[in-house]
Amino acid sequence: MDVDLFDFVLPPERIALRPAVPRDAARLLVLDGATTDDRIVADLPAALRAGDLLVFNDTRVIPAQLEGRRGDARIGATLHKREGPRRWRAFVRNGRRLRDGDLIDFGAGVSALAGNRGADGSWALTFAGDEPVELLLERAGRMPLPPYIAARRAADASDRADYQTMFAAEPGAVAAPTAALHFTPALMAALAAAGVGHATLTLHVGAGTFLPVKATDTADHQMHAEWGRIDAATADRLNAVRAAGGRVIAVGTTSLRLIESACDADGQVRPFEGDTAIFITPGYRFRGIDGLLTNFHLPRSTLFMLVSALMGLDRMQAAYAHAIQNDYRFYSYGDASLLLPGGQLNPGA
Repeated sequence: MDVDLFDFVLPPERIALRPAVPRDAARLLVLDGATTDDRIVADLPAALRAGDLLVFNDTRVIPAQLEGRRGDARIGATLHKREGPRRWRAFVRNGRRLRDGDLIDFGAGVSALAGNRGADGSWALTFAGDEPVELLLERAGRMPLPPYIAARRAADASDRADYQTMFAAEPGAVAAPTAALHFTPALMAALAAAGVGHATLTLHVGAGTFLPVKATDTADHQMHAEWGRIDAATADRLNAVRAAGGRVIAVGTTSLRLIESACDADGQVRPFEGDTAIFITPGYRFRGIDGLLTNFHLPRSTLFMLVSALMGLDRMQAAYAHAIQNDYRFYSYGDASLLLPGGQLNPGA
């Protein structure tokens, strides 16, 4: 498909630089396939129904942005994907100043050897020493805010908490699964009281999620790979919910992509552990999910293509136009949408 079909004009003032306070006060655009409803995230217990299951990504964002020097050259690195116990693939600013075997000093006793430059311009960084890399990053790294926020303000102490979901347990992401940022303990209690369950899986979000689609046709785009895991108990639970007539609602595109990667041809979720580079565009047949809660995405992005595959391109272009006209806040710290393609929103809501 022509990538231009997924373009739209977003006024810069619609980009959220801070999250809503409290988190569940963020606005929620509900699309049930036929209607458009303006709510807030705290309304979710009424917008869903007993027997539904929300699936969260329990990845934890690490302080994956580093600033260092190679001699007199300033080098910036954003870790992308772990390749070994001490080795990470990284996107490097000023990478033209690097050569294989160069040592980058990131300060605070943290250094890494650069090598194996990839076709996408990324470098492999092998960290020196014996300390766990996670401890090194806590000393020298900072939270990797998305580029559309980082271009307008620096990361600060509040981002350490703001850019982490309440489910964060498994360190390894370099970007947050931002749909889950809206959830609070009070909201989870209200959902449980309404008979809505929840489960977790793990997908370590990579910095490649922010890479622009440079191809003119979706068929020519190379999707980035990310590591994920669904254990057997979680797979069984997702299958049982649907067998009992409930709906599996992915919270975030990361959860959705991993569930779909783990599905067989009959729509059964299987245990999964490994890399996924699934690229979902219109025409894709969803097998493992019945709905999606997600934030508002960038024009021409793989994530806007994904939601267009779920709800239809015309439907999503109209929904985003509605969101822009009605002052919804976009991107990682912005508002959310609940997408129910089957039109099965709780009729009593």
